[in-house]
Amino acid sequence: MIDLRRNNSQQNRTKYSAVSSSTTPESSTVTDTASHEARIFIDSPDKPLAPAWDDDAISESSGTVNDDFPANRAGPAASTPKKPNVPLQSFALLEDRGVRTNLGNTSFVMGLLSEMWLINLIVLCGGTYCMAFLLPVQYTNYTDLELWNISCYWKLAWVLPLPYTLICFWGLVMPFRTPKFLYDDSLPKRRVDNLYILTVTKGDNREAVYRSWNAHKHLESMHPCVRVHVLTDEPYFFENINCYTCPKGFTTTGSKYKARALEWYRQTMRYTEHDWVLHLDEESVIDDESVRRILEFIWYEHDYHWGQGVILYNQYHYWKNWIFTVADAIRVGDDLARFQLQYSYFHCPVFGAHGSFLLTNGAVENEVGWDLGSLTEDYEFAMKAWYLGYKCGKVPGLVREQSPMDMIGFLKQRRRWFIGIIRLPHFLPKMWATFWVIGTLSLYGTVASIPLGIVLPHATPRWFGLIKDFSFVNFVYLYLIGIFIQDIDSKKNPLIVLLHIPLTFIVQFIASIMEAISVTYGIIFPPAGFDVIKK
Repeated sequence: MIDLRRNNSQQNRTKYSAVSSSTTPESSTVTDTASHEARIFIDSPDKPLAPAWDDDAISESSGTVNDDFPANRAGPAASTPKKPNVPLQSFALLEDRGVRTNLGNTSFVMGLLSEMWLINLIVLCGGTYCMAFLLPVQYTNYTDLELWNISCYWKLAWVLPLPYTLICFWGLVMPFRTPKFLYDDSLPKRRVDNLYILTVTKGDNREAVYRSWNAHKHLESMHPCVRVHVLTDEPYFFENINCYTCPKGFTTTGSKYKARALEWYRQTMRYTEHDWVLHLDEESVIDDESVRRILEFIWYEHDYHWGQGVILYNQYHYWKNWIFTVADAIRVGDDLARFQLQYSYFHCPVFGAHGSFLLTNGAVENEVGWDLGSLTEDYEFAMKAWYLGYKCGKVPGLVREQSPMDMIGFLKQRRRWFIGIIRLPHFLPKMWATFWVIGTLSLYGTVASIPLGIVLPHATPRWFGLIKDFSFVNFVYLYLIGIFIQDIDSKKNPLIVLLHIPLTFIVQFIASIMEAISVTYGIIFPPAGFDVIKK
């Protein structure tokens, strides 16, 4: 593993003296020629679609462009005394670190995932074969004597999820790309001046703000480029932490809430192409190993301009509520299936993006911006970045979060995602949202087929049942692997891990119904604004 605990020596500071950091958000020009060439402004008229980074000059990354002092770690905004809503120095290393809460099992989990593709292939194909050909006919009611009968019409609901499950199948059986043998010190590094670990929160939950700060503040000691910041909305400003508060008077064309605050922060920090931002939600926690892997991604993955990794939901209250724990397991499975395919092989956001564990380059943020006017600003950001020619890659790390705490929060969360995605002005988001509706119709149709099958009993053609079994096995496996990986990361007792598998199989039926209800809820009662749920 690469040693990240390096001192920002005088030699490094001299080496980087060509780039100035004295520019303030209010200024629109930079006097230093080298700095002017390095910076990308949102009003630049001639930006290329996918810019070639200036990696040849000043490519070493053992230090930053700034002297490594608390005042400089606060970022460019600190050089402007007129801004009362930004810290004038970094408080991360000036206080007791306290009890570490960002512990994880990242190395083992990522190593396991890199080898699980073969296990996934065996389980998915074997499970489908067993259900279609080995189960007794009294349980399946399959027949080889017919290719079609009248019951196939109402049983069509069984096969509606096939496009989604096929995509997930290919994502699960393709090797899970990790930097196991990819990175070493001999490779050329991409320059990095600042890595902002940014926790975004409204700020009204003081416990969540301080919980996030205490979990991450020590990360600034890992490398001179790391800055740990918390972004809130006015009037929530917190003393003695690196709190940046978006003022009430800041306006955008169409963005509100989180996107508005991110746009203010972007303009305040004046990113360059050598800056990177790791976006986290208020309940997100990232461990040291994942930050190391993020730095390696920035240094060595020169072809990619933004990326994401796997999000787990086992940080707080894991298994406190069985239903919500299992319901969010499919999100983990989705990261290991669809999104693994997207980031490891496609390198474009065909399936969208998450708002948390979103690692972006400063040049991408400057060109795309956050004034997007969408309920799902993360998805819209990813689509615009793709349109502009920026490529995405897999960040081989983990972020841990928590599930919703009540049914209302769960329904509002899913409703916002569904409505926000279907309202985006792009074809692919609308198509995936339509598949979400199709999945809901599939559930309702499957339930309706039970009484119809009793009234009109007909055997099911085996080929038809094979498709149904393939979709069913893949769908259930997304829940099972999501719980399994989270249990392994949490270092659960092996016996408990085994007991959770049949429990997850049972509870996932309830979770599927909840997902269908949330889509129906969104269609009938679309949200008027951004719902902030309790966690």
